[in-house]
Amino acid sequence: MDILHIYKTSQFLLVVHQEQYYSINAAWDQYVNRPGLYQHVLADISSRTPISRDVAATVLAHDLQAPIGSQEVWAAGVTYYRSRTARMEESEISGGATFYDKVYVAERPELFFKATPHRVSGHQQTLYIREDSTWDVPEPELTLFVSSQGTVEGYTIGNDMSSRSIEGENPLYLPQAKVYEKCAGLGPCLMVPDQPIPANTTISMSIYRQEQLQYNDNVPISQMKRSHEELVRFLFKGCAFPTGCYLMTGTCLVPGNDFTLQDHDRVEISIDHIGQLVNNIQTLRG
Repeated sequence: MDILHIYKTSQFLLVVHQEQYYSINAAWDQYVNRPGLYQHVLADISSRTPISRDVAATVLAHDLQAPIGSQEVWAAGVTYYRSRTARMEESEISGGATFYDKVYVAERPELFFKATPHRVSGHQQTLYIREDSTWDVPEPELTLFVSSQGTVEGYTIGNDMSSRSIEGENPLYLPQAKVYEKCAGLGPCLMVPDQPIPANTTISMSIYRQEQLQYNDNVPISQMKRSHEELVRFLFKGCAFPTGCYLMTGTCLVPGNDFTLQDHDRVEISIDHIGQLVNNIQTLRG
């Protein structure tokens, strides 16, 4: 599999291919939102002179932004068995547990709106937990970039922050549990391959508190019940995305029920072929 990585920085777009670095002066939306993105970018950089590794490293260290322009971020839920179990546990008291059991086997997947671009944090940026929630977890997710034509053109790492105490109280509170300031992490780049991402791709997550490891686990995306094409097909029924969109595909890495995020925790998510997304946690007050 041949891979391109597209980084969004405050200075330019940075394309990395086979250890060569190319600066692109283009708007994010127009550059990435096109079917056949891999071939377009490969043709573009073939006529460009690479920049130095040192220049690229400096830009990535100081000017990196989340890989998003005007795209909406959507998310899928209960796409892994472990997620189904966790959602049933958190909603047992409210009587909503059967909803998650049913949607796991239903023809129609759970899809929900997650974030507008200004609520997205990139690599090494802060993510929030809600002040009115008592049980908060990160959710590491392979995230699809889908063009306006409904084609999957690339992948990034997503962190679908979730206020489990709020959703567990009543499933109808899902929007409040999922959508708030800095509720979504994306990054560090958009990975654009010449073929779909392999089924043995592994998602890993580690959580640190005062430099002490609190959680560590990994899972292959092959454990997903639903295909990427299935999720995209349902998302595009009745919705248009003029500049494309991001779709988080669900999580299987769920910390135990005795764990909740705290201020200054650090969440590290890695996905094969893409890289690592690191975010620090802070409580959103007021």
